[in-house]
Amino acid sequence: MSNGIKSSENIKSCIILCGGQSRRMGRDKGSMIIQDKPMIKHILSTLNHQINEVVIVLNDQTRIDKYSEFINPKEYTYTITFAEDKIKNKGPMPGIMTGLSYITGNYALILPCDSPYVSKKYLNAIFSQLDENYQAIVPYHDSEDKLKTSEPLHSIYSKDIIPVIDNLVNQDVLHIKGLIEKIDAKFVLIDNKKIEKKEFRNLNRPSDI
Repeated sequence: MSNGIKSSENIKSCIILCGGQSRRMGRDKGSMIIQDKPMIKHILSTLNHQINEVVIVLNDQTRIDKYSEFINPKEYTYTITFAEDKIKNKGPMPGIMTGLSYITGNYALILPCDSPYVSKKYLNAIFSQLDENYQAIVPYHDSEDKLKTSEPLHSIYSKDIIPVIDNLVNQDVLHIKGLIEKIDAKFVLIDNKKIEKKEFRNLNRPSDI
């Protein structure tokens, strides 16, 4: 497009979930200092030059204000939007729904704020699998049980699954793998070549740091 504006089909979006209660860690994880900077900033740096927009989903305005203090959008090559989770303390599914409602593209990669080791190689690999015949692109570990060994919080989802999530949350069905069962998902093997297992390491407890 000659005016430099990307069509929605060409926009790469990412939603970072920071609305968890961090019970096992005992404190807010995204703002924890890991190797001299807040954990979420490791992810934001990796996303530079890889995507067009980031939506950071946080559980309330107080946390949005806190993150706004140490995240400077001018450091990044993409737009950053802070979004307050529309449904509190119900796990990641409402956070995904909130994030999808903010993106300008048709699909978004979901990442949790406690996965600072995600690499540019992974971003390229998972976005290369994008197929508009599917509502989700989901990496998995074991071919004998793709769903059970899947990584739904490192997956790509279509904006058109918002009504499906809304319906499940209203029924108090909050397990993301229950969502994946109800949509058209393309499963991608974590083969330790194009996609490596280490990409999915997250920091849940103080002992993980």
